[in-house]
Amino acid sequence: MATKIRRVNYFQTTVHDQPGEAYRLLALLAGQGVNLMAFTAVPIGPARTQLTLFPDQKGKLETEAKNARLHLDGPYPAILVQGDDHIGVLAELHQQLFEAKVNIFAATAVTDGKGDFGYVIYVRQEDFDRAAKSLGI
Repeated sequence: MATKIRRVNYFQTTVHDQPGEAYRLLALLAGQGVNLMAFTAVPIGPARTQLTLFPDQKGKLETEAKNARLHLDGPYPAILVQGDDHIGVLAELHQQLFEAKVNIFAATAVTDGKGDFGYVIYVRQEDFDRAAKSLGI
């Protein structure tokens, strides 16, 4: 797989930190045909969890969330990188952003164990165009 770098949108919502909350949201969205490219859940206190959704169709998620009366914050821009995994690939991406004087404020990467990886990079909105240009998108 060649490296694919693209702009994606993400949305966030906060739920009570209890069993089944993420499942209920994900099942609702799946039932409405919303396809997610990425998803994260991060605790933000003793009783709350922030869910971050990366839909492949921003408008579809917005419509279905509105129909379900689900409050979403966003959209916000992020960068999704997918490609062949090799030693140093994350360092290479960070170098390009560093040379463009772009600060990464959050990131998540994962490999599939078969030679491919995915990487979500979060940069400040005011740095996004410079980040995108430095990565060729």
